[in-house]
Amino acid sequence: MHTDFSLSGRIIDVHNREIFPGTVHVSNGHISKIVRAPVEASRYILPGFVDAHVHIESSMLVPGEFARLAVPHGTVATVSDPHEIGNVLGLKGVEYMLDNGSKMPFKFYFGAPSCVPATPFETAGAEITPADIEKLFQRDEIKYLAEMMNWPGTLHRDPLVMEKIALAKKYGKAVDGHAPGLRGEQARLYASAGITTDHECFTAEEALDKLAAGMKILIREGSAAKNFEALIPLLPGHYHNIMFCSDDKHPDNLVEGHINLLVKRALAKGNDIFQVLQAACVNPVEHYKLEVGLLREGDAADFIVVDNLEDFNVQATYINGQLVAEQGQTRIALTKSEEINNFNTAPKAPEEFAVPAASATRIRVIEAFDGQLITKEAWAAAKVENGFIVPDVAEDVLKLTVVNRYENAAPAVAFIRHVGLKAGAIASSVGHDSHNIIAVGVDDDSIARAVNLIIQSRGGVAAVGRDKEQLLPLPVAGIMSAEDGYKVAEMYAAIDRMSKEMGSQLASPFMTLSFMALLVIPSLKLSDKGLFNGDEFKFVPVAETD
Repeated sequence: MHTDFSLSGRIIDVHNREIFPGTVHVSNGHISKIVRAPVEASRYILPGFVDAHVHIESSMLVPGEFARLAVPHGTVATVSDPHEIGNVLGLKGVEYMLDNGSKMPFKFYFGAPSCVPATPFETAGAEITPADIEKLFQRDEIKYLAEMMNWPGTLHRDPLVMEKIALAKKYGKAVDGHAPGLRGEQARLYASAGITTDHECFTAEEALDKLAAGMKILIREGSAAKNFEALIPLLPGHYHNIMFCSDDKHPDNLVEGHINLLVKRALAKGNDIFQVLQAACVNPVEHYKLEVGLLREGDAADFIVVDNLEDFNVQATYINGQLVAEQGQTRIALTKSEEINNFNTAPKAPEEFAVPAASATRIRVIEAFDGQLITKEAWAAAKVENGFIVPDVAEDVLKLTVVNRYENAAPAVAFIRHVGLKAGAIASSVGHDSHNIIAVGVDDDSIARAVNLIIQSRGGVAAVGRDKEQLLPLPVAGIMSAEDGYKVAEMYAAIDRMSKEMGSQLASPFMTLSFMALLVIPSLKLSDKGLFNGDEFKFVPVAETD
């Protein structure tokens, strides 16, 4: 139900690059007129923020709960790739996201997942075919072909990849990219296939190559991957082709802030406010053809109110003229959501995680990096006890496992450095992209206990210490909760704290852990089928002799 009202303040007109005192008149969910006139109010009125690329599932919340947590920060819309739930439940999972999001006073726009399963080197729960993609493109909420992670297939013009891109062109949809590290001629060749964006740049030089190839660059700052500092210097020269995104945002971080934090940081660096808001508000709407208002007469009444241009505290958020957040508090009601899942594996015994030593003298080790999705391949001396290779806690070499959650199978086991645990284990069924169970720990008993907590709850995040266990159940597809998002954030924060008390130095241990199975990001990752070299796209052995 729409209410007619007016709101006065200093109006930020991004398109005409001016700030003026005036009054915004709202009627039937749209801006009927904007009147310039002296006003007493010192607040600022501006377009709402759009997250240009996010996986809602990574918040561990169903769309409705994500919206409740996002609107106090001035977010009015998201461009969301539902490939996480797509990997678990296929088309049924994507349709769940569309249905759940449609019940909220929030503007969710989704892409048709392009790479489900992400690779043939892991076990996923489902497949999304070109026929499924075409079916999705016939829905208004589907605005684009979601990130084309198969960049080798794109470069080599793989027929299946090109069929999916051709469908996007047929329906007039943008095609999102995902091409970490591509430079020069490779970047040009990737873009020439029809790819329009990339959110994987971790250096300005890489981003400049992709801009030169005609792609738009999304500056990403999420819970794990943080590229803002490296890329924000590009804004002044390329603000028409820059957007802001989070990609993956854990619930405790979403409570703290969203795109508003990037806007504030960009302004604090002295960037022009109109250029910053071009990236945060305008560019995603225009690129993806979103039905989101940009504070013009006739637009949908999607706008926010902030106190000043330094602190940038969001005082109110309006979507279609409805007040959805005020003074940091959400006004969207908690809504009951159904639970769908795909979880079919039995509990595991500690001995299933043992690694026979044979004659091995050294092991490949995944080197994880705080704030990055990329890893490196390293080597360590094999620590052998009773004929088995075991973690070397003193050298920060821990055991990593990926357990197939769709069927009973032997766990894949490898080793990892820089997680930092001194005791126990942590585990999660949020394991990009196929969402098998992924765990890291200092001994097989702890790993088995953590993995079995996840299996018993058919999804979740768990930490197991010497005398303590914590579990956050995620019964929706094994990756989300339909409970109150603020309570989920509290529970997640408690498990996060426990993992750090157990020794992890990572800013977001569970987010980093979740990406250790993401095979499409170099260099060394682990799938449920084994240790995988992402540079050469092939499996490699864990242990070797000198």
